Amino acid sequence: MRVHVVSDVHGNSRDLAAAGDGADALVCLGDLVLFLDYADHSRGIFPDLFGVANADALVELRTARRFDEARELGRRLWAELDRSGAGREAVIEAAVRRQYADLFAAFPTPTYATYGNVDIPRLWSEYAGPGTTVLDGERVEIGGRVFGFVGGGLTSPMRTPYEISDEEYVAKVEAIGDVDVLCSHIPPDVPELCYDTVARRFERGSAALLHAIRTTRPRYALFGHVHQPLVHRVRIGGTECVNVGHFNATGRPYVLEW
Repeated sequence: MRVHVVSDVHGNSRDLAAAGDGADALVCLGDLVLFLDYADHSRGIFPDLFGVANADALVELRTARRFDEARELGRRLWAELDRSGAGREAVIEAAVRRQYADLFAAFPTPTYATYGNVDIPRLWSEYAGPGTTVLDGERVEIGGRVFGFVGGGLTSPMRTPYEISDEEYVAKVEAIGDVDVLCSHIPPDVPELCYDTVARRFERGSAALLHAIRTTRPRYALFGHVHQPLVHRVRIGGTECVNVGHFNATGRPYVLEW
């Protein structure tokens, strides 16, 4: 059995169309939307609306952890857009819908997917075709192994669209129970897995995932979210914990075989 796993697609529909080549199934761990590409500030919804110069400024502020100033810049730009008569929610949703149309059309059959923290879950049912199964706090058997899926992220200063409380996240982790492969968007709360060496900050990992790894001992824990982690994998007991990679940048899936 061969399963390809991707995460943090962020608009890369071209490579996504080939991500399932040679595999029995594709697993996607979320973050399909590209709001702002930190490597190329000309790509994404934000620069399309407000220009590259403002994108440069926003990235500089966020990288410096000056989140209040970053939010103030965003408020000013969105207020200007609102005054023009174009409502921000409608503009963002239209842009996300265009990206989702391309990305979901690129998914092979079968695909098993969960949400990332920048995704908008309520729209997925409109674009997921019959070959794509969306799971969140749910489990599925693939090739004789049980995969459990936990989507979204935890609340953070970034205030991305699909962040939930620690309590909600714990409930989803507990709902999937014992699995062979634990799939999530964010990593377990292990410092070296949560630190982004380029952004120079710790992203939020989940203590609930770490507890599940220690107590239920899945064979694998697969995740993404941290684009340039200090380490890509660690072993916790008998569980191999793997950041499957920043697919937007690499265009290559992680390969799981048994």
